Amino acid sequence: MSRREVLQALSGLLVGMFVSILASTVVSNALPRIIADLNGSQSVYTWIVTTELLAMTATVPLWGKMADLYSRKLLIQLSLTLFAAGSLIAGFTPNVEVLIASRVVQGIGAGGMTALAMIVMAAMIPPRELGRYSGIFGAVFGIGTVAGPLIGGVLVDTSWLGWRWCFLLGVPFTLLSIALLQRTLHLPVVRREVRIDWLGALLITTGVSTLLVWSTLAGNKFDWASGWTAALVTAGLVILALAVFVESRAAEPIIPLDIFRNRTVALATLASVLVGVAMFGGTVFLSQYFQISLGKSPTVAGLMSLPLIFGLLVSSTVAGQMITKYGRWKAYLVAGGVIMTVGMLLLGTIDAHTSVLLLSLYMAVLGVGVGMLMQNLVLAAQNDVPAHELGATTSVLTFFRSMGGAIGVSALGAVLASRVTSLMTEKLGPLAAGGGSGTAEVPDLATLPAPVLQIVQEVYGTATANLFLVGAPIAFLGLIAVLFIKEKPLSNLSGDERRAQEEAAGALPH
Repeated sequence: MSRREVLQALSGLLVGMFVSILASTVVSNALPRIIADLNGSQSVYTWIVTTELLAMTATVPLWGKMADLYSRKLLIQLSLTLFAAGSLIAGFTPNVEVLIASRVVQGIGAGGMTALAMIVMAAMIPPRELGRYSGIFGAVFGIGTVAGPLIGGVLVDTSWLGWRWCFLLGVPFTLLSIALLQRTLHLPVVRREVRIDWLGALLITTGVSTLLVWSTLAGNKFDWASGWTAALVTAGLVILALAVFVESRAAEPIIPLDIFRNRTVALATLASVLVGVAMFGGTVFLSQYFQISLGKSPTVAGLMSLPLIFGLLVSSTVAGQMITKYGRWKAYLVAGGVIMTVGMLLLGTIDAHTSVLLLSLYMAVLGVGVGMLMQNLVLAAQNDVPAHELGATTSVLTFFRSMGGAIGVSALGAVLASRVTSLMTEKLGPLAAGGGSGTAEVPDLATLPAPVLQIVQEVYGTATANLFLVGAPIAFLGLIAVLFIKEKPLSNLSGDERRAQEEAAGALPH
């Protein structure tokens, strides 16, 4: 394909990818208003975010496997249709129960979009050229992640729009993406008469969902060290052990276990989990820090995330161009790991009095590190596996990064809540601290007397800084994993060309 044809085909993918990422982040600033309008409880607050993340994470491996077997164009259009349907239901929801169900449908669609976009790219574009384009994808991913809260804040603060547009906004863009893909994406369909391992898919989805439910509720609905924790973790691990057993015997496993014998894939997967924990776990709570510690409005809090987006956008695009030009990629992974760790440590020094200029600088450093690391881990793994395992490999990396993110948000959220409670107790005494400040509920700053307001702002500033200090060693472990990845020259053949070569070689008599 010529560069113009590739860019045309990518246009539909980029629009779809942006909207699916946006969906998972756009509600964060709108949630308090949604819960109030629909008369939902505090526990619903968590579930509106978590159900979408659960469905997205748990279905990624299944979408990846189907991409190795069926029409990738049809699958990507199916995932976008599901996403649009979920968004429409959410936009017109009469109550929280329907909203949570619609978020599951949105999540399944977003899971397909997230996995399939990278798979379709690898099918069309040789790894040597992929850096240039995956840099654009990394930038779109970053912008969607951080722009979501900003757009959500603006929609909620605009009286004639309101929170329902957080969901409805994505529908026309999703339909545009489906139309663009129909016109511009032309991929050969490889028909393979095989059966999908549905039992393996069910066990993987159930096992992962059980662990994600545990990490979401622990520290909020029950203690980390409790009977519920023991029951859920044991059940999740037993189901996943059964999944490994089933997958090891399946003719066409959802996650081919032999891909983990490949050192690059195993290390890139480990690094993806650690990057997910550090990146999502840390940055998700920045918006809350801006609003509580610094007293900013939802819209301003969204705008304050721009340096993070800008750092990510510039570094992922520049690193992608340089990789395509020189064919070397490991140096960017290592540099990304170092810069990300430094960014986490710098953000570990913030408090309620940190200047906006310093904050912007620290966030830009973190964004630069993440931008160099995230997409290039996928590139390194895709370059080192047979073409018929491209779908499974890509979805495994996406899956583990999302899972790391989900666990990071839950675990670091619990760390934040516990730190806030202990600091409040220390400064205000146990009775004052017991007023819900240590839970997932955020204090209403407008109702607090000035001396208490100052203490609450300082407590949230200190607790948020502690989160980044917890995240820094996790980011450093990701850097260690990257150091052990062996650099291999980037192939000049696209995934479909490599697959055709492998099939021709397999067809030759031995």
